[in-house]
Amino acid sequence: MNGYNFTERVRKVLAMAREEAARLHHEYVGTEHILLGLIREGEGVAATVLQNLSVELDDLQQSIENTVKKGRPDQTFGPDLPYSSRGKKALELATDEARALNHRYVGTEHLLLGLLREEQGIAAQVLTGAGVDLDPARAETLRILGTATTLGGVEQRHTFHTVRPRPAGVDDPPRFFVRLRRVIANAHSVAAKRNANSVTPAHLAIALLEHGEGMANAALDKLRFDRKSAVGALYGHAPLLPAATETGAMMGLDPAGVAAMQAAEAAQRAAGSEFAGTQHLLIGLLTTSPDIAAVFASQNISIDDVRDSIRAISG
Repeated sequence: MNGYNFTERVRKVLAMAREEAARLHHEYVGTEHILLGLIREGEGVAATVLQNLSVELDDLQQSIENTVKKGRPDQTFGPDLPYSSRGKKALELATDEARALNHRYVGTEHLLLGLLREEQGIAAQVLTGAGVDLDPARAETLRILGTATTLGGVEQRHTFHTVRPRPAGVDDPPRFFVRLRRVIANAHSVAAKRNANSVTPAHLAIALLEHGEGMANAALDKLRFDRKSAVGALYGHAPLLPAATETGAMMGLDPAGVAAMQAAEAAQRAAGSEFAGTQHLLIGLLTTSPDIAAVFASQNISIDDVRDSIRAISG
C-alpha cells in the first residue's frame, strides 16, 4: 500500500494480518485479518483503547474465529495477498483519521478507527458486537494520545486507566461497568466539542443524560425528570470556548471532575457494588457539584429523591 506513512507497529500489524489470512487459508486480506493483527500485536494504542473500553482481546479474537469461515486446507497462497475492497477502504479511512488529527503517520489507533468507520466489514461487526462504537473509541483515542508519543514515527506505548486520580487510602484501581466507561468517553467528546482542555462535572452530566440508558436514567425516568431540559441547562455550565491554538494536549478531569468521580466510587463502595455504574456517577455529581444539584432542584428533584428512586429500581 504505497503512499501510506505507516508506523513500524502498523507495518507489523499488517504483516500479521497477512499471516492470519494465510492461516485461515484465505486469498485476500480483509478487515477481519487486520483486526486479528491488531489483537496479536497487542501493544499499540489501539489495544490500549480496546482494553480501556473493557474489551477482552481474547474474546474479540474468538468472536472473529467464530464468524469467519476457513478456506480449504489444500489452498495455499503467496505472501503478497491482495487487500479486499473493505480492507482497502479501512486503510483509506485510517489515513483520513490521521489526517483529521493533523498526524503525519498512521498508527494502530487510526487503524482501529478506520475499521470502525468502514462499518460493513467483519471487523466492524465484531467490534460493534463487543460494544465498541466509533465515538467512544475516538474519544478514548484522543484522551490517550494526549500523553502518547512518537519517536521517529514509531509509537511509544503508554497504558492508562480511564480515571487515574484515586481517593486517599484506596489502592485498587477503579472498576467501571462498560456503560459507565462509555459515558466517561462521551464526556471527553463533549468537552472536546466545547473546545475545553479538561472534563468538568457539566460535561460528565451531559454525557450521562444524553446516553439515556443505565440505572441512573431509569431512576430519573421514574421521577419524571425532563432530561432534554436539563441538558440544555447544563450546556450553560459548559460554554463553547475559543478553539485552541495547539492540538494534542492531554484532556483529563478538572479538579471538580476528579472530586465527582471519587464521590462516585465512594457511592459504589457504600452500596457494596463490585463495579461502579451510572447511578454512582449521578450520585457523585449531585454530591459534589452545586451547579448540577441546582439544575435538578429546578425540577424539584433532590439527591435524596434520586437515591430513593435508585433503591426502588435496584430492589
